[in-house]
Amino acid sequence: MSRVLLFLPRALRRTWRRSLFIRVTSTTLVLSIVVVAALGLLLLSNVTTGLLEAKERSAVGEASAGLGEAQRLLDAADTGPSTPSPSRLVDSVVTSLATRAGSPATFDVLLLSARPDAGAPERGTNLVAVSSIPPDLRTAVTTTQRQSWTFTEIRFLDGRSVPGFVVGAPLTIPTVGPYELYYLFPLTQEQQTLELIRSSIVAAGAVHVALLGGVAFVVTRQVVVPVRAAAQTAERLSSGNLDERLPIKREDDLAQLARSFNEMAESIDTQITQLEELSRVQQRFVSDVSHELRTPLTTIRMAADVLFESRTSLDAATARSTELLQNQLDRFEALLSDLLEISRFDAGAAKLDSEAVDLAQLTQRVIDASEPLAERHGLRVRFAAYERPCSVVCDARRIDRIIRNLVDNAVEHGDSAGVLVELAGDDDVATLTVRDFGVGLRPGEAALVFNRFWRADPARARTTGGTGLGLAIALEDARLHGGWLEAWGEPGAGACFRLTLPRSAGGPVTHAVLPLGDEAVEFDPGEDRDGSDGAFARQRPSVRADDRTPDPGTDPDQMVVTVNMPPGEQDLR
Repeated sequence: MSRVLLFLPRALRRTWRRSLFIRVTSTTLVLSIVVVAALGLLLLSNVTTGLLEAKERSAVGEASAGLGEAQRLLDAADTGPSTPSPSRLVDSVVTSLATRAGSPATFDVLLLSARPDAGAPERGTNLVAVSSIPPDLRTAVTTTQRQSWTFTEIRFLDGRSVPGFVVGAPLTIPTVGPYELYYLFPLTQEQQTLELIRSSIVAAGAVHVALLGGVAFVVTRQVVVPVRAAAQTAERLSSGNLDERLPIKREDDLAQLARSFNEMAESIDTQITQLEELSRVQQRFVSDVSHELRTPLTTIRMAADVLFESRTSLDAATARSTELLQNQLDRFEALLSDLLEISRFDAGAAKLDSEAVDLAQLTQRVIDASEPLAERHGLRVRFAAYERPCSVVCDARRIDRIIRNLVDNAVEHGDSAGVLVELAGDDDVATLTVRDFGVGLRPGEAALVFNRFWRADPARARTTGGTGLGLAIALEDARLHGGWLEAWGEPGAGACFRLTLPRSAGGPVTHAVLPLGDEAVEFDPGEDRDGSDGAFARQRPSVRADDRTPDPGTDPDQMVVTVNMPPGEQDLR
């Protein structure tokens, strides 16, 4: 069945795959046709065999009796000198045997000489042709000198032909010599009987298949209709209509299925309601706690600021404690801000304040702000923008926060090879990648980096004062813009984060312009996407490994990425 479906049109194959009703009904019809055809062929074969065997027995018996009568007739005619002429003997034998055939004749007779070249007379009845006798049968009769028979085609001199059964036997005519006596039995009646049986089997089979198709239609409909109703109800449930239920009208297995389905829907509705309530309580709790903590935190901040400003007059231990208190208060304030932001996302209250922003200029400002942090870690942040300006309609505050999180994380986890930031775009999207060459990520961690409070090394302290919510907030900010934020990493090869944003607000994001990590570049090195010269580079520039390490003699304020770029492109700070 599956091989047959390969040759059907696509629409028909799709309908076949989607409709249980059509599959069950069609399969039942096909199997019914196969079974009825097999039974019909078996029945027809048995009937044909029975008819032919019966005809064979009666024909051989009739031929044997006729041969005996012919031999007696010839023996009686052998009277010595007064024996009739050969022609009269042959005519008398054929006439006598033809009388036994009745009217209409049930068989024909051929009396043929075993030596045709001797000029002996030959006779037959009803214009039957000598060619009706197969050469193999004549050879068998003359060789074995015994009665032989076969099924063949009986031909007549007027051009007619019918299927028949021929029985031959040797016969000796006095004064003439050896002859062959053949009885030819037409199978016209048997053929008509078989045709009647065949047409009856076909008609009965067609009726049987039609009835089975109707039964399959009714039975399948009784099963499929409730299943379809359950599927439609499940679709409405999945779309949010939790009050949908299946009607229960019977007490059979399908009714039990509907009852179980309704109980499941009730349980899901109850659990969803409970989860929604718990979520609202959790969101309210986080929001209320964050707000309520701001008042005591402000008081503590004021007291800590007084202590911090007067730390020079304190002893060394107290001054150090004051500095630690100041740092932890900074982290506490950042954590409260992030918790409030997360609570807004959870509550669905986050809104975009979109405007046209030069993403290259925004990224440059973030990198400039990260220079002190990079200098403390002994590395440099390099920036290559392959399009300036790179205009994107977005919320500048949120995108600034995403890039700042990515750059700060790259600085914290990078090594002496530094951090590489790349920006490129096409007509639909703009892509920013931040790549470090530090410890990297172990297999499976790329899917975990955006989880709240997740750390690659739980025992490692946060040296930049992070709260553990930065990447989670960055992911929510990217989703709020309809964009992508992806991660890649390998142990010892570093990590790469890729941010892809639509050029216009609400635009679709179906691809990224820059590769993520070490994945292959699929840009066509032919003409530009928009057909113009001087637009986005036709292939991604390849950064040389020796260019990632800053030259010790390079001015720290002039950090330039050296890249291999197509003609017309410039290295951008």
